[in-house]
Amino acid sequence: MGIARQRAPSRNELLTSLALLALVALGAVLSPSARPAAPAPPPQHQKKDYLSEAEADKIRDAETQSERIKLYISFADDRLKKFQYELDRKTPERRRSDILNGLLNGYAGCVDDAADQIAVAEEKQADIHGALKVMVEKGKEFTAILDKLSQGGSEYGLYKDTLDDAIEGTKDALADAEKAQKEMAPAPVRRKP
Repeated sequence: MGIARQRAPSRNELLTSLALLALVALGAVLSPSARPAAPAPPPQHQKKDYLSEAEADKIRDAETQSERIKLYISFADDRLKKFQYELDRKTPERRRSDILNGLLNGYAGCVDDAADQIAVAEEKQADIHGALKVMVEKGKEFTAILDKLSQGGSEYGLYKDTLDDAIEGTKDALADAEKAQKEMAPAPVRRKP
């Protein structure tokens, strides 16, 4: 009994084996499952889809939460006025339902963002008394307009669900503003030396 001797692989066999091994390694490196997930990009202040470029710039350039709240409320007021204008138009646009719902969604987004700024201001202990006063006054005005719109009309079915969401969002934002008014310490009074 002898031990069987293996023959040494030929040069071609070695090159073929190395090429095959290199292809397998390359495939493993390039396969999506072998690569780690790309890190998430850093969060950026993204433009809200219901704000124009100019409005987004104004929000970005505002230095305080108070300024941002006032801007969001003015943008919400603008959306609501445009909504009322569209309802009163004698010759409606083709995509009327999209326009009406888009304006109400934009309005609700602005009111929600204003309410979000209240929480940020509370966290930073910023003075937003003036902005809260504006928000409460306008919030009551908005609520009256929305309640009147909810009484119905010839096209009420086109925007009813969006209007209901806008009413709920306005009431929540108004409640947040009134609560913050009660809980926030009064603005410091400067005394003359």
